[in-house]
Amino acid sequence: MKKILLFSFLAIPLLIPSLSYGLEVAGFTFNPPSEWVSSKPTSNMRKAQFEAQSKSKEKVEIAFFHFGSTGAGGIQANVDRWMKQFEDPQGKVVKTEKFGDNSLTFAQAHGTFLSGRPFGPKTPKPGYALTAAIIDGPAGSIFIKMTGPRTAVDEHTDALKKMAQDAVKK
Repeated sequence: MKKILLFSFLAIPLLIPSLSYGLEVAGFTFNPPSEWVSSKPTSNMRKAQFEAQSKSKEKVEIAFFHFGSTGAGGIQANVDRWMKQFEDPQGKVVKTEKFGDNSLTFAQAHGTFLSGRPFGPKTPKPGYALTAAIIDGPAGSIFIKMTGPRTAVDEHTDALKKMAQDAVKK
């Protein structure tokens, strides 16, 4: 009886799905929301990639990037590059918060997104949005970029912000 009880007690964690899991990037641990589905990164520049669905079944893509302590051109260069991915960025907001020695910058915009590889052809996607978080840490910046239909991005923006803030506060 004791063996069965002990086995049952040990097996419980295996039967209960994990409510959160840690994704480590450059010394920071992120706990993506459970409704975000991990997918294989579409580029070797991406450290991780997720897809999330809105209540209306629209999908957003969330990508994590880290290029080391000197890579990617810095925070402002990336924000500028992301804003140029819109024909005419609307609702542009860039805000930085300090957490000890680290800073966390949020960038947002919406409009017609020009989807495509950096030097390749672009596909205009009207009604799209971007929410991004950039953590400036000791091992270099971590870039988290979410894009998709505006209503879907808006639906997942608070979760992205909370995940980034929680990672920096630890």
